Amino acid sequence: MDLIAQELASDLVDKLWQTPLDSRLIVGIAGSPAAGKSSFCQRLLRNINSILENDSSARHSAILVGLDGWHLTRAELSLFPDPELAHERRGIHWTFDGKGYVAFIHALRLPVSPSSFKTSSVDDHVQVITAPAFSHALKDPTPDAVSIHPYNRLVLIEGLYTFLSIPPWSEAAVLLDERWFLRVDEAEACRRLVLRHVETGICPDEETARLRAEGNDLPNARFVVENMMQPTRFIESVNDPEIARELDS
Repeated sequence: MDLIAQELASDLVDKLWQTPLDSRLIVGIAGSPAAGKSSFCQRLLRNINSILENDSSARHSAILVGLDGWHLTRAELSLFPDPELAHERRGIHWTFDGKGYVAFIHALRLPVSPSSFKTSSVDDHVQVITAPAFSHALKDPTPDAVSIHPYNRLVLIEGLYTFLSIPPWSEAAVLLDERWFLRVDEAEACRRLVLRHVETGICPDEETARLRAEGNDLPNARFVVENMMQPTRFIESVNDPEIARELDS
Protein backbone atom coordinates (compact mmCIF):
# COMPACT_ATOMS: atom_id res chain seq x y z
CA MET A 1 0.00 0.00 0.00
CA ASP A 2 3.00 2.29 0.48
CA LEU A 3 3.74 2.29 -3.24
CA ILE A 4 0.10 3.03 -4.07
CA ALA A 5 0.08 5.90 -1.56
CA GLN A 6 3.25 7.32 -3.12
CA GLU A 7 1.87 7.13 -6.65
CA LEU A 8 -1.47 8.65 -5.72
CA ALA A 9 0.22 11.39 -3.70
CA SER A 10 2.22 12.35 -6.78
CA ASP A 11 -0.97 12.38 -8.86
CA LEU A 12 -2.73 14.65 -6.38
CA VAL A 13 0.17 17.10 -6.23
CA ASP A 14 0.10 17.28 -10.04
CA LYS A 15 -3.63 18.00 -9.86
CA LEU A 16 -3.00 20.66 -7.21
CA TRP A 17 -0.64 22.51 -9.55
CA GLN A 18 -3.42 22.54 -12.14
CA THR A 19 -5.93 23.95 -9.63
CA PRO A 20 -6.45 27.74 -9.61
CA LEU A 21 -4.54 29.43 -6.78
CA ASP A 22 -7.72 30.69 -5.16
CA SER A 23 -9.25 27.20 -4.98
CA ARG A 24 -8.70 24.01 -3.01
CA LEU A 25 -8.37 20.44 -4.23
CA ILE A 26 -10.78 18.37 -2.12
CA VAL A 27 -10.55 14.57 -2.02
CA GLY A 28 -13.17 12.40 -0.34
CA ILE A 29 -11.93 8.95 0.68
CA ALA A 30 -14.56 6.40 1.70
CA GLY A 31 -14.53 2.66 2.23
CA SER A 32 -16.02 -0.14 4.25
CA PRO A 33 -15.32 -0.26 8.00
CA ALA A 34 -11.88 -1.84 8.56
CA ALA A 35 -10.85 -1.28 4.94
CA GLY A 36 -7.83 0.65 6.20
CA LYS A 37 -9.05 4.16 5.39
CA SER A 38 -7.29 5.90 8.27
CA SER A 39 -3.97 4.11 7.75
CA PHE A 40 -4.05 4.72 4.01
CA CYS A 41 -4.95 8.40 4.44
CA GLN A 42 -2.12 8.97 6.91
CA ARG A 43 0.34 7.45 4.43
CA LEU A 44 -1.12 9.50 1.60
CA LEU A 45 -0.92 12.70 3.66
CA ARG A 46 2.72 12.09 4.61
CA ASN A 47 3.68 11.48 1.00
CA ILE A 48 1.86 14.56 -0.29
CA ASN A 49 3.44 16.87 2.26
CA SER A 50 6.85 15.32 1.69
CA ILE A 51 6.59 16.20 -2.00
CA LEU A 52 5.39 19.72 -1.23
CA GLU A 53 8.10 20.32 1.38
CA ASN A 54 10.80 19.28 -1.07
CA ASP A 55 9.53 21.78 -3.64
CA SER A 56 11.08 25.14 -2.79
CA SER A 57 8.42 26.95 -4.81
CA ALA A 58 5.52 25.33 -2.95
CA ARG A 59 3.67 27.41 -0.38
CA HIS A 60 0.96 24.88 0.29
CA SER A 61 0.34 21.84 2.45
CA ALA A 62 -2.25 19.08 2.71
CA ILE A 63 -4.46 18.36 5.69
CA LEU A 64 -6.60 15.38 6.70
CA VAL A 65 -10.09 15.73 8.19
CA GLY A 66 -12.06 12.78 9.56
CA LEU A 67 -15.80 12.50 9.01
CA ASP A 68 -16.13 11.00 12.52
CA GLY A 69 -16.09 14.55 13.86
CA TRP A 70 -19.65 14.94 12.60
CA HIS A 71 -21.00 12.16 14.81
CA LEU A 72 -24.00 13.38 16.76
CA THR A 73 -23.23 13.49 20.48
CA ARG A 74 -24.61 10.87 22.84
CA ALA A 75 -26.79 13.58 24.36
CA GLU A 76 -28.25 14.34 20.93
CA LEU A 77 -28.90 10.65 20.29
CA SER A 78 -30.78 10.47 23.58
CA LEU A 79 -33.25 13.03 22.21
CA PHE A 80 -34.26 10.78 19.29
CA PRO A 81 -37.81 9.33 19.26
CA ASP A 82 -36.18 5.93 19.87
CA PRO A 83 -33.00 6.75 21.82
CA GLU A 84 -32.17 3.11 22.48
CA LEU A 85 -32.12 2.40 18.74
CA ALA A 86 -30.14 5.58 18.04
CA HIS A 87 -27.41 4.58 20.49
CA GLU A 88 -27.44 0.98 19.26
CA ARG A 89 -27.06 2.06 15.63
CA ARG A 90 -24.52 4.82 16.28
CA GLY A 91 -22.39 4.95 13.17
CA ILE A 92 -25.21 4.70 10.64
CA HIS A 93 -25.62 7.77 8.42
CA TRP A 94 -28.60 9.22 10.30
CA THR A 95 -26.54 9.40 13.52
CA PHE A 96 -24.25 11.98 11.86
CA ASP A 97 -24.66 15.73 11.38
CA GLY A 98 -24.93 15.50 7.60
CA LYS A 99 -25.97 19.14 7.22
CA GLY A 100 -22.96 20.28 9.24
CA TYR A 101 -20.67 18.27 6.98
CA VAL A 102 -22.27 19.80 3.88
CA ALA A 103 -21.75 23.31 5.31
CA PHE A 104 -18.08 22.48 5.90
CA ILE A 105 -17.57 21.38 2.28
CA HIS A 106 -19.28 24.55 1.06
CA ALA A 107 -16.89 26.60 3.22
CA LEU A 108 -13.90 24.79 1.69
CA ARG A 109 -15.21 25.77 -1.74
CA LEU A 110 -15.05 29.51 -0.96
CA PRO A 111 -12.14 31.33 -2.67
CA VAL A 112 -8.90 31.53 -0.70
CA SER A 113 -6.46 34.43 -0.74
CA PRO A 114 -3.10 33.49 -2.29
CA SER A 115 -1.52 36.42 -0.41
CA SER A 116 -2.05 34.61 2.89
CA PHE A 117 -0.26 31.35 2.02
CA LYS A 118 2.22 30.38 4.75
CA THR A 119 1.60 33.59 6.67
CA SER A 120 -0.06 34.54 9.93
CA SER A 121 -1.73 37.65 8.59
CA VAL A 122 -5.06 38.95 9.86
CA ASP A 123 -6.59 37.87 6.55
CA ASP A 124 -5.38 34.34 7.25
CA HIS A 125 -7.26 34.24 10.55
CA VAL A 126 -10.42 35.47 8.88
CA GLN A 127 -10.21 32.65 6.35
CA VAL A 128 -9.51 29.82 8.80
CA ILE A 129 -12.15 27.08 8.59
CA THR A 130 -12.62 24.73 11.52
CA ALA A 131 -13.86 21.16 11.69
CA PRO A 132 -14.81 18.92 14.60
CA ALA A 133 -12.86 15.79 15.52
CA PHE A 134 -14.03 12.70 17.37
CA SER A 135 -12.59 12.18 20.84
CA HIS A 136 -12.40 8.49 21.72
CA ALA A 137 -11.72 9.46 25.33
CA LEU A 138 -14.95 11.48 25.51
CA LYS A 139 -16.78 9.17 23.07
CA ASP A 140 -18.11 12.35 21.48
CA PRO A 141 -16.94 14.94 18.94
CA THR A 142 -14.90 17.99 19.92
CA PRO A 143 -15.97 21.17 18.08
CA ASP A 144 -13.42 23.28 16.17
CA ALA A 145 -10.63 20.76 16.79
CA VAL A 146 -9.09 21.03 13.31
CA SER A 147 -8.08 24.30 11.62
CA ILE A 148 -7.88 24.53 7.84
CA HIS A 149 -5.82 27.54 6.74
CA PRO A 150 -5.69 29.11 3.27
CA TYR A 151 -2.37 27.37 2.61
CA ASN A 152 -4.06 23.99 3.22
CA ARG A 153 -5.08 23.86 -0.42
CA LEU A 154 -5.27 20.07 -0.59
CA VAL A 155 -7.85 18.65 1.80
CA LEU A 156 -8.34 14.92 2.35
CA ILE A 157 -11.64 13.93 3.95
CA GLU A 158 -11.83 10.37 5.27
CA GLY A 159 -14.98 8.58 6.32
CA LEU A 160 -17.72 6.16 5.49
CA TYR A 161 -20.25 8.66 4.15
CA THR A 162 -18.08 11.28 2.44
CA PHE A 163 -19.89 10.99 -0.89
CA LEU A 164 -23.31 9.45 -0.42
CA SER A 165 -25.77 10.11 -3.25
CA ILE A 166 -28.70 10.83 -0.90
CA PRO A 167 -29.63 14.15 0.76
CA PRO A 168 -28.09 15.98 2.44
CA TRP A 169 -24.81 14.17 1.72
CA SER A 170 -25.15 14.40 -2.06
CA GLU A 171 -24.80 18.17 -1.87
CA ALA A 172 -21.28 17.69 -0.53
CA ALA A 173 -20.44 14.77 -2.81
CA VAL A 174 -20.82 16.82 -6.00
CA LEU A 175 -18.40 19.43 -4.64
CA LEU A 176 -15.53 16.95 -4.21
CA ASP A 177 -12.83 16.95 -6.88
CA GLU A 178 -12.03 13.28 -6.27
CA ARG A 179 -14.07 10.47 -4.74
CA TRP A 180 -11.97 7.44 -3.82
CA PHE A 181 -13.31 4.18 -2.41
CA LEU A 182 -11.23 1.54 -0.59
CA ARG A 183 -12.56 -1.97 -1.08
CA VAL A 184 -12.04 -4.93 1.23
CA ASP A 185 -13.49 -8.44 1.26
CA GLU A 186 -16.45 -8.58 3.66
CA ALA A 187 -15.16 -11.65 5.52
CA GLU A 188 -11.80 -9.95 6.07
CA ALA A 189 -13.54 -6.76 7.19
CA CYS A 190 -15.59 -8.75 9.71
CA ARG A 191 -12.46 -10.44 11.10
CA ARG A 192 -10.74 -7.07 11.56
CA LEU A 193 -13.83 -5.51 13.12
CA VAL A 194 -14.17 -8.31 15.69
CA LEU A 195 -10.54 -7.85 16.75
CA ARG A 196 -10.89 -4.07 16.86
CA HIS A 197 -14.10 -4.07 18.91
CA VAL A 198 -12.61 -6.43 21.51
CA GLU A 199 -9.21 -4.72 21.74
CA THR A 200 -10.69 -1.22 22.04
CA GLY A 201 -13.15 -2.32 24.70
CA ILE A 202 -16.26 -1.62 22.64
CA CYS A 203 -17.28 -5.26 23.11
CA PRO A 204 -16.37 -7.62 25.99
CA ASP A 205 -15.76 -10.71 23.83
CA GLU A 206 -15.52 -11.95 20.26
CA GLU A 207 -19.09 -13.24 20.12
CA THR A 208 -20.51 -9.85 21.08
CA ALA A 209 -18.10 -8.15 18.69
CA ARG A 210 -19.17 -10.37 15.81
CA LEU A 211 -22.83 -9.60 16.50
CA ARG A 212 -22.02 -5.88 16.45
CA ALA A 213 -20.04 -6.18 13.23
CA GLU A 214 -22.71 -8.23 11.48
CA GLY A 215 -25.61 -6.19 12.85
CA ASN A 216 -24.21 -2.67 12.48
CA ASP A 217 -20.86 -2.20 10.71
CA LEU A 218 -21.32 -4.51 7.73
CA PRO A 219 -24.89 -3.36 6.97
CA ASN A 220 -23.55 0.22 7.02
CA ALA A 221 -20.87 -0.82 4.52
CA ARG A 222 -23.44 -2.39 2.20
CA PHE A 223 -25.57 0.73 2.45
CA VAL A 224 -22.65 2.89 1.35
CA VAL A 225 -21.85 0.68 -1.64
CA GLU A 226 -25.50 0.81 -2.72
CA ASN A 227 -25.92 4.56 -2.17
CA MET A 228 -22.59 6.24 -2.89
CA MET A 229 -22.02 8.64 -5.74
CA GLN A 230 -19.86 7.09 -8.46
CA PRO A 231 -16.24 7.00 -7.22
CA THR A 232 -13.55 8.48 -9.43
CA ARG A 233 -11.17 5.74 -8.26
CA PHE A 234 -11.36 2.34 -6.56
CA ILE A 235 -8.45 1.18 -4.39
CA GLU A 236 -8.09 -2.45 -3.32
CA SER A 237 -6.89 -3.05 0.23
CA VAL A 238 -8.05 -6.64 0.70
CA ASN A 239 -4.61 -8.29 0.73
CA ASP A 240 -2.52 -5.54 2.32
CA PRO A 241 -0.50 -7.14 5.16
CA GLU A 242 0.85 -3.81 6.42
CA ILE A 243 -2.57 -2.27 6.91
CA ALA A 244 -3.89 -5.55 8.30
CA ARG A 245 -1.17 -5.49 10.98
CA GLU A 246 -1.97 -1.89 11.87
CA LEU A 247 -5.66 -2.71 12.18
CA ASP A 248 -4.91 -5.78 14.30
CA SER A 249 -2.50 -4.01 16.64
